Amino acid sequence: MQVSDTPTSCTAFVGKECLTSGTLQHVAAVVKDTLEESKFAELLIFNDTTGRPIDLDFRGNTDEVLERLQSQPEQVSGTKENEKSARSVGRPKLGVVSGEVTLLPRHWDWLKAQPGGASITLRKLVDEARRSGENESKVRAAQEAAYHFMTAMAGDLPQYEEALRALYAGHEDRFYEMIEKWTPDLRDYIKSLVTNAFMQEESSSQ
Repeated sequence: MQVSDTPTSCTAFVGKECLTSGTLQHVAAVVKDTLEESKFAELLIFNDTTGRPIDLDFRGNTDEVLERLQSQPEQVSGTKENEKSARSVGRPKLGVVSGEVTLLPRHWDWLKAQPGGASITLRKLVDEARRSGENESKVRAAQEAAYHFMTAMAGDLPQYEEALRALYAGHEDRFYEMIEKWTPDLRDYIKSLVTNAFMQEESSSQ
């Protein structure tokens, strides 16, 4: 049978070892086809974006598992449809939208003295603020993803609490030092989750 594509990317772990990664359908099929039922108690599947576990129903044969998966609602928030709708709301395709800006005299004096005048300066300030906000959002998302996965899989490992403190403090070297001796599959997956977690530290050092 054919199964429609889904944006959900995930990784399956059996104990501390990675079994497989890929789309939700791929991971479900591999788990069902290769994993002994006695190992299902040790199985955890994680969303590669959020670090949260995904619950799947593995009753029946592989086709039945995939059929149920296909008929279920999207298992992660922020579907492509929702993102498309959100992007459709905004400024018109053409031209610049005018609006009222209320500032104190000293603010206007400063803006008018900047190269290009008030409008160009305001646009630059807004763009810089947007970029900064986007980076902060990426950092928070990466921190939360790592936290959810580490809480589920690494809570019993040495230096777990120290690693979390380093993660939220933005201490990249310290964080990697704390997880260096963890099992390779866990360590490598955590590294993939924290790709954007230390962006603030990098930008502040430039």
